[in-house]
Amino acid sequence: MKIAIPLDENKQDVCIVLARAPYFLFREGEEEAITENPAAQAQGGAGIQAAQFLVDNGVDVLITVRCGQNAAEVFAAANIKIYKSVHKTAADELIAFAGGKLEKLTQFHGGFHGMS
Repeated sequence: MKIAIPLDENKQDVCIVLARAPYFLFREGEEEAITENPAAQAQGGAGIQAAQFLVDNGVDVLITVRCGQNAAEVFAAANIKIYKSVHKTAADELIAFAGGKLEKLTQFHGGFHGMS
């Protein structure tokens, strides 16, 4: 199972925005990798671009603070499960997920369309 978490600039804390997060943490088994988010600087459509990037990277689970409706539709089509982030650090999120302590994210926003 491959898990993705959007990261802030410090590459440790969960970023509160998914589409324009500077980085993504990918974890599969015991292997971890941090990758730049190619959608972070997109002129528009960052949510869909970030979602497609995660799909293309074979993600099974996303842990995030919030998610836009358009990205959520991409994740649903790809059968990616979305969980609500409740901790500050990605490491704490991974522990909580492994322990079955994260809830599925069910509320999606309409998007910010270029607003930060």
